[in-house]
Amino acid sequence: MNKILLRAEPEAIEIEISKTAVIVVDMQNAFISQGGYFDLLGHDLSGARNIIEPCKVILNLAREKGIKVIYLQMGCSPDLSDAGHPNSPHRLKSRALNLIREHPEVKEKIYIYDTWGAEIIKELEPQPGDILVKKQKYDGFIGTNLDIILRTNNIKYLFFIGIATNICVESTLRHAFFLDYFSILVSDAVSHIGPKIIHESSISNVKTTFGWVTTTENLLIALKDVPLNLSM
Repeated sequence: MNKILLRAEPEAIEIEISKTAVIVVDMQNAFISQGGYFDLLGHDLSGARNIIEPCKVILNLAREKGIKVIYLQMGCSPDLSDAGHPNSPHRLKSRALNLIREHPEVKEKIYIYDTWGAEIIKELEPQPGDILVKKQKYDGFIGTNLDIILRTNNIKYLFFIGIATNICVESTLRHAFFLDYFSILVSDAVSHIGPKIIHESSISNVKTTFGWVTTTENLLIALKDVPLNLSM
């Protein structure tokens, strides 16, 4: 059984399991954990913490069914050599990089590679067989080999989970659409930064233009009869 019919909005979509991957966006200490970057900025972490369990359920199921799991990890090198030119829009707009400049003592709490802030949270640590893609931009395709990895594995359908719905998730999902991937946002396994209306706006953008929106429950129902991956 390679094909499933997934209940989604704006309509159901047929998916080939062997050509499917889950994209886990930036589930890192900087954005999820107390003492991390978002916590330092005063953001409410409850929404981010609430998606850990749905993400865990989806990832465990994906691995059982032989669906590829790909993690995106936001960050930059300790010397900031890959963070962009000092006068680039990204450097000028990045609150994280500005915070590092003003308060270098919090550097390890943000998303510098090889520090606690950049690490994937322990609850969702990558497992053998998963793929980790490091990125410096909100869009997971810019400056990375994500597209090559997907095409090498003959991937056509992408489930998006993680944080933040309105920034890195939507940026990467839109690019995936432009590259002719079928993008599916799992609405209860993504979390936003800012007012809730931003989250709702991103979901509306996906439903109307860039892909499909489903839920963890719909995904579980669609995958329940798919045989286990016996090659694990």
